[in-house]
Amino acid sequence: MNLDQASLLDELESIRDYIRFSLSAFHEHGVFFGHGTDNAWDEAVQLVLNAVHLPWDTQSEVLDARLTRSERRRVLEYLRQRVQERKPLPYITGEAWFMGLPFYVDERVLIPRSPIGELIENSFEPWLRPGPVDRVLDLCTGSGCIGIAAAFAFPEAEVDLVDISADALEVAGKNIARHQLQDRVYAVESDLFDGIAAGTRYDLIVSNPPYVDEADLNTMPSEFHHEPELALGSGPDGLDITRRILRQAPDFLTDDGLLIIEVGNSEVHLMEQYPDLPLMWVELESGGNGVFTITAPELRQFADSI
Repeated sequence: MNLDQASLLDELESIRDYIRFSLSAFHEHGVFFGHGTDNAWDEAVQLVLNAVHLPWDTQSEVLDARLTRSERRRVLEYLRQRVQERKPLPYITGEAWFMGLPFYVDERVLIPRSPIGELIENSFEPWLRPGPVDRVLDLCTGSGCIGIAAAFAFPEAEVDLVDISADALEVAGKNIARHQLQDRVYAVESDLFDGIAAGTRYDLIVSNPPYVDEADLNTMPSEFHHEPELALGSGPDGLDITRRILRQAPDFLTDDGLLIIEVGNSEVHLMEQYPDLPLMWVELESGGNGVFTITAPELRQFADSI
C-alpha cells in the first residue's frame, strides 16, 4: 500500500475515509495489536481521532466531516509510523489509558496494560486484609500507572513509585503531576529495595516487573521492540527480578502486608521452581494471566526455600 502523502491528500477527505484507509493498511501490513487495543477497527478509530484531536467517544455524525489539509498530513504521518516503523499507537500519541485514567507515555516506559488493574478496581479484595492502607509500594513502576491508580483506590495512603531507570521516573513524575498527587505519591530511584530506607514498611507491595523469558523475548512482534528491553526481559526463565523481590519483600512488608506480582507466561517456570510456596494465582475475569498474591507471614515462613 502506498502511503505517499502527495497522492493521498486529494483522494481521502473525511474522517471516515481515513479510518477505512487505516484499517486496510493495518491488514495489508500485518500490524500487531496489543498496546491499548486488540483489533484493527478500534486501532484505526483511535489513530485518526487522536490525530485530529477528537475524543475516542466522538459521535458518529462527525465521521463524515472533511479534514483540513494539515489534519490529513498528520493522520498519514501517524499511520506511517504505525505501519512502517511498527511503533505502538500510544507512543505516537503520547498517551495511554489505564483504569480509566490517562497517562503520558513515551519509549522510556512500557505502555500500561497490566491485568493488575482488575485487582485495583476491587481495592485488592479479598486478598488484602481489611482496614486502612497507609503505605503502598509500586515496584518497577515505569509510567507510574499502577501506583497512581492505587493512590486513587486508597485516598489516604502514601504511595512510592520505585524504578531503577531515571528516565522512567521522569515519565512517572509527569504523571504524578498530571493527576495532582505530589502530596502523597513519590518517585524513588532504586534498584528494587536497595534505595529504600531500612525499617520502611508497606501494607501493600505491587509489582509488574520485567518477566519475559529469553524464548518469548526473541519472538515478540516488532511493536514490542520499541519498548525498553530493561522493562521486559529478566533472564533465561524471566524470573531473575521476581526471585529477588520474593527474597527481599518480607523486610519491607508490615506484619499483615500483602505482595502482588505479575509474571505473565513465566508463571509456569515459577510454579516449577517453587512448588511448595503458597502462591495464590488470581483468576482474572477481564483476561490475562500470571498474577499471584502472597502474604507477609507466608513469605517469612518459606523464606529459606526462596
